[in-house]
Amino acid sequence: MLWFRRDLRLGDNPALLSAARASSGVLALYVLDDALIAPAGAARTAFLHGCLRALDAQLGGRLLVVRGDPVRVVPRIVAAVDACSVHIGADAGPYGRRRDAEVERALDGVELVRTGSPYAVTPGRVRKPDGEPYLVFTPFFRAWLRHGWPAPADTGRSTVEWVESSKLGCAAEVPNTPAPAGMVLPEPGEDAALALWHDFLGHGLAAYAEDRNRPDRPATTRLSPYLRWGCLHPRTLLAELAGQEGTGPDTLRGELAWREFHADVLWHRPDAARHNLDSKFDAMVTETGAAGRAAFDHWREGRTGYPIVDAGMRQLLAEGWMHNRIRMVVASFLIKDLHLPWRWGARHFMRYLVDGDLASNQLNWQWVAGSGTDAAPYFRIFNPVTQGEKFDPSGDYVRTYVPELRQIAGKAVHQPWKRPPAEWSGYPAPMVEHAPERRVALERYGRITG
Repeated sequence: MLWFRRDLRLGDNPALLSAARASSGVLALYVLDDALIAPAGAARTAFLHGCLRALDAQLGGRLLVVRGDPVRVVPRIVAAVDACSVHIGADAGPYGRRRDAEVERALDGVELVRTGSPYAVTPGRVRKPDGEPYLVFTPFFRAWLRHGWPAPADTGRSTVEWVESSKLGCAAEVPNTPAPAGMVLPEPGEDAALALWHDFLGHGLAAYAEDRNRPDRPATTRLSPYLRWGCLHPRTLLAELAGQEGTGPDTLRGELAWREFHADVLWHRPDAARHNLDSKFDAMVTETGAAGRAAFDHWREGRTGYPIVDAGMRQLLAEGWMHNRIRMVVASFLIKDLHLPWRWGARHFMRYLVDGDLASNQLNWQWVAGSGTDAAPYFRIFNPVTQGEKFDPSGDYVRTYVPELRQIAGKAVHQPWKRPPAEWSGYPAPMVEHAPERRVALERYGRITG
């Protein structure tokens, strides 16, 4: 039996090869686990369901989808088909590791075979010479490159006889959940992921290093939702980048390594999903009362009065995605201008992001907050005006998502309060002044860092 989780593809799937070697007939299973679905949000759930439908089509309608607790469901299915083994890609997340250990015990002697993972290098394998884990990205990156990774699994030559599941009496329809009203989601599935990747290779890679910080340009890979659900494996990308030199390929390898670094950190420190990696930041003073809640509402709705922040927050609500540079800008604003807990922002992102990934999301938020690994110096506080003028110099990104400001041309859109009121009618004035809030943040960080 092959239990799909974060590997919703047939190509480059080592667990599929392992299952095919173990038995002439393989049952394809996916479990809709409420523990994972409940906090996912409508956009990510809709995209997941689309990917499941795409996988089911690739399997000729033979994907068995059931809802329930995997600890109960998987052993029941194993007994129903008299499976000799269950094959999975290893899950490195805190919940996934606990779940798989419990499933393994519940299988009562039927082997749970872990082959591969959602990462080029399985978390926990790259370590310092003394055996300790890395907590700083750059040395991790060097060690990760030295460690290397296997070639993509050649599943194209594997002949698998997929077991018909319709007679088991426990099948559920593969869900067909529409995207939230007004939201446009990526095309789901492995074929869409590969098409997007090959288009980027041909048209976007060369300029990636220079343009990836520009939210006004379609310059990023947009592959993160597919990597999140395993419609595409990072090893596939790295194999096609092999031998390619230049700033574009080098930068993309680095971005893939950041994803692996965060997964590695969370593997060693699962508590970092909910708590500060650096516990001294537990003493940080934040605004958690009624005023803080009201400020949070303005932030999440894109009504802060800072156009680059509001454009990002509205892009999130409209697309279930936000440009990476803007993710840092809006995170800095929440933490260091509004003095709100990073967990509030991280939770909001996980609720709306199609590509919401626990390790990357939580540890990127902690990077901005200064409480995580390889943290930015606490005095690095993004100015939302200068960030807008630098990375959206013509103002096109802001005007795309903030229609109230479309009358203001050029970079002047980043400071609408300097224009005649008629040009920004309906748009709020800045809810705070950046300079004094920056001083408050520095003073609070100073108390902690000494």
